Amino acid sequence: MPSQSDETHPRPLHVMEIIGNAIVGGMEHYVRNLVRHLPREQFRITCLCPFESPFTRTLREANCDVFITPVTDDPAWRSIQLAVELIRQQSIDLIHAHMPKAHALAGLASCLTNKPAVATVHGMHVTAQELGISLTTGTHLVVVCQDAYAQALTLGVPPERVTLIPNGVDIEMFVPNCKRERLRNALNIALDTALVGFVGRIDHDKGPDVFLRVAELVHRQRGDAQFVLVGEGELDGSIAAQIVQAGSGAYVRMAGMWPETQDVYPALDLLVSTSRSEGMPLALLEGMACGVPIVAMGIGGVPEVVEYGATGYVTPAGDVERTGNAIVKLLNEPERRQQMALAARQRALEHFDLRQSARFTSELFRRIVKETSTTPLYVTTRTPTRDEQVRKTA
Repeated sequence: MPSQSDETHPRPLHVMEIIGNAIVGGMEHYVRNLVRHLPREQFRITCLCPFESPFTRTLREANCDVFITPVTDDPAWRSIQLAVELIRQQSIDLIHAHMPKAHALAGLASCLTNKPAVATVHGMHVTAQELGISLTTGTHLVVVCQDAYAQALTLGVPPERVTLIPNGVDIEMFVPNCKRERLRNALNIALDTALVGFVGRIDHDKGPDVFLRVAELVHRQRGDAQFVLVGEGELDGSIAAQIVQAGSGAYVRMAGMWPETQDVYPALDLLVSTSRSEGMPLALLEGMACGVPIVAMGIGGVPEVVEYGATGYVTPAGDVERTGNAIVKLLNEPERRQQMALAARQRALEHFDLRQSARFTSELFRRIVKETSTTPLYVTTRTPTRDEQVRKTA
């Protein structure tokens, strides 16, 4: 029986975060933000990552214990063994996974330890792999946009095992008019020059090549405008080559990685998203919190983020011409941009405060652990003997 002291001061809930990658990307930013904003007196965090990186360093700086093991689509036995032993030895209460390969490891560990597992789906769709893992191992799905939520239900995930929690942004870190000159000075761009930005990984899903096509279209009508891509990725070399081949180096720059993106957004007059696939992009939330109007192709959760005509414009997916025309329209209307800047900041404050997202997540974790403590996830049954089967049918 617990003592009066235990009831007054219950131990923190111990969560194991299993993370499928350790680069600098949206999923990693989500995890970093979550572990920083879960109440420290209520939660203890242990992380399982596939390799050491600057990301794992930030986790340790946030007072998380970090362990390294391969995280693959077909989990290695040593990874399963490590996860199970950590859960048992450190009294883990709940497993939280990010990316399908981490979800697979979490699902197996959940079955072997009878501890509940939650997987956050960061994209616009629930993949067949994520669906199969959830239905087979009984994991709870957290999705970040309405498309993924509706799809999960349609594909047969029970309503009680899927939760929609939109992403959030640190509204105290990402603020308007902060160090507007830093990025511009680095690029040698004057403060009064129109600057249109892309912030994200330089890879196929984010559509940096589409951004270049949009920039070329806008340049024909607004030759004074400048464009910048902020980020790194597997297409760095390809995008740099395309800029040279198109002769667009005079108005398109690649700024590389800026870890402190709160210094990037205020330098922009417009933030543009040309992604081919998105859940609820943190870059758009961060830009809005910094008071930057948005022009974004309407993929995944983007239409849930941007209030059309108030905080920016949403254009059809892949439509370069309409995206370019929306940018030109806003560049030609500075007063309209200013109104949108104010509205963008207000929308971020009201709907995408990270503290609210963290609170919803913490409440979900506590509910799942409480329910599991009264109703075990898996009940081991014994096969009746032949004599017992005969007596039952007699």
